[in-house]
Amino acid sequence: MLKHALLICVTALIITACSETEEVIITSEKEDLTVITVGNWITQQNGKVMFDPQTSGLVAINDKLLTIADASADKSQQLKLHSIDPATSTLLSSSSTFSFSTKVRRSCFYNYLSAEPDLEALAVDPRDANVIYTVTEDATRTGALSPRCESKYSTTGSTDYPTLLVRLARKANGDFAMTHVRPLQFPASFNVGNFPNDGIEGIAMDADGTMYLGLEKDIAGQPRIFSVNVDDNFFSTTDFAVVKEPALLLPEFPSGNHPINGLTLHKVNDRAFLIAAARNDDELWIIDVAGEQTTLRVPVTFMVKGTEACEDYVMDNASMEGLVTLENTLWIINDPWEKNYLKNAFCKADEEKYKDLAPLLFSVPLNDAWFQ
Repeated sequence: MLKHALLICVTALIITACSETEEVIITSEKEDLTVITVGNWITQQNGKVMFDPQTSGLVAINDKLLTIADASADKSQQLKLHSIDPATSTLLSSSSTFSFSTKVRRSCFYNYLSAEPDLEALAVDPRDANVIYTVTEDATRTGALSPRCESKYSTTGSTDYPTLLVRLARKANGDFAMTHVRPLQFPASFNVGNFPNDGIEGIAMDADGTMYLGLEKDIAGQPRIFSVNVDDNFFSTTDFAVVKEPALLLPEFPSGNHPINGLTLHKVNDRAFLIAAARNDDELWIIDVAGEQTTLRVPVTFMVKGTEACEDYVMDNASMEGLVTLENTLWIINDPWEKNYLKNAFCKADEEKYKDLAPLLFSVPLNDAWFQ
């Protein structure tokens, strides 16, 4: 009996020893921030889509959206601002071809600016809604400087032909004029590199005159954001405007191409954020202008509104570009990438639209969690 009792005790001790409670660490699952947006074709009043506008920027004025074409667009779309009703994705009007001030005509850059310039972004001046800025990127098509001008503007710190910040002003008849132009210079220490087709693709402006400039990639393949102060005297000279680099906490990548293709500024109370379009990653980057928080990366799934022939479907390559906030909505326009656009033609009824390189307009509700 005693042996039996001892055996039970030993067995109990062994079981107890083998059943010691292990510490269990429970980690909360990371929130999935992915947003899904369904785009609508931008159509003209006659119901036809826009033909090859290569839309490369987006701003909002009086509840309407304005976009601009780059140098690869059909010539009929270039050197104009195109007005869109966001409620219906309808092209309301296109301005006349930009006129040019005497100052621009006499500048070193007039030949380029008047003949298929690569205009890549838009920003409204918060101090004057009749003033809009744009910026040039690739000048390899038509850009050529005279020997005198080339000597003056050779130290760009980036491409052979300088990046140009251009001021547009609304005229009394509603059309726009290029009133001023000034070249930008990147300090050699910034190591921007000479990439004519991977330059500044996004601009955004704060009320104090700070202009943010989003670069697709530098010599190390990294996206960058620079700034310049556009004060009242900014265009009083045609000398280089030297950019600075604000201390922002941008993502860094070991490899691959992760360009910034659009920028807009959004304010929440007394805080300012840049929202960047990261085209290749299909992400929105929420960037704290104060440089205190790391950039929040929001994945985006782009879809196309279905028809009687097809349901809504996911795009293979959306190539988002311009973006702007209007009240509680972020509006996004794409820049059809000719090389990849037909990969989206999952619906036969939309195939001709893709062949026409027609753009789509997307909307995303602003999420308070992005700006915590």
